[in-house]
Amino acid sequence: MPPKSPPILYKVELMPRPFSLQSNKARRNVMDWNRVEGNWKQMKGKIKEQWGKLTDDDLDQIAGKRDQLEGKIQERYGIARDRARRDIDDWYGNQTWH
Repeated sequence: MPPKSPPILYKVELMPRPFSLQSNKARRNVMDWNRVEGNWKQMKGKIKEQWGKLTDDDLDQIAGKRDQLEGKIQERYGIARDRARRDIDDWYGNQTWH
């Protein structure tokens, strides 16, 4: 009887999906961000409640632009840009007005 061959093991690597649920949520939040931009004067108070280290000058510079908000949060809190983006997504998702 010939010697038994060892079992063949297969390595399967999963590739990330190009459009995950998270990216859909993030995309939807970006699309809805125009609501924040359009009501920036009213939104500044809510943003200041969430991110108290942002100054009034910061908020005036941001002027409703999401990428500017991400950058200022990153700068003031010393966190990575991706973390700032997730924090904004979480904050936005918890708002009752959207």
